Amino acid sequence: MSELKGKVAIVTGAAGNLGRAVCQALASQGASIALLGLHAEGLEAARPGLGESAAFAVDLTDPQAMERTVTAVRERFGGIDILANIAGGFTMGPPLHQTPDQDWDRMMDLNARTVFNACRAVIPHLLAAGGGRIVNVAARAALKGQGHMAPYCASKAVVIRLTESLAEEHRDDGINVNCVLPGTLDTPENRAAMPDADHGRWVGTDALADVILFLVSAASRAISGAAIPVYGRS
Repeated sequence: MSELKGKVAIVTGAAGNLGRAVCQALASQGASIALLGLHAEGLEAARPGLGESAAFAVDLTDPQAMERTVTAVRERFGGIDILANIAGGFTMGPPLHQTPDQDWDRMMDLNARTVFNACRAVIPHLLAAGGGRIVNVAARAALKGQGHMAPYCASKAVVIRLTESLAEEHRDDGINVNCVLPGTLDTPENRAAMPDADHGRWVGTDALADVILFLVSAASRAISGAAIPVYGRS
């Protein structure tokens, strides 16, 4: 199938488990892929099987670097149509009153600032193109605070509010902005951390990638500003 043939997609965090699955899903529909992330080696390792693609190593928390990289993507592919903000991170922590500044800053940088920087850099190109699609990754934990996870929960809640604000700002610009709220993802790292859990109830990265693929497709044209639960059976 080639529903996205001729479309150019930027995927942040493209070397991670979910990033790779999203790249594969987009490429399966004919999209050209710009893989963004911190380490060039991991990005290059994720490219086989993607067809037309290119890797761009960049610190997603650096706004100037993001601006330069997005401009380079546009020059390389001739345009930008899709932004999939997959980059992020998770860590448990101490109680809030014992949380150091660096823990708070790290979660905000990985989960919120990366989305902010990428959207700010990409949206002018989508406006110039007459529209596009943005999908952000929040989390189920964004909906309710949990002990020892305050920075993570707060940073993912920011992603929902950013998504809603962007959708409202660009409701008449042909730019649809949505986010997904996954539960626990079935990744090697999560299996190692929770070996006794029922992994079959978790969310497969390919399943979440399918939801993201739907949100960048024409079938989602009437959806913007949504936070889509993707909980698996947990």
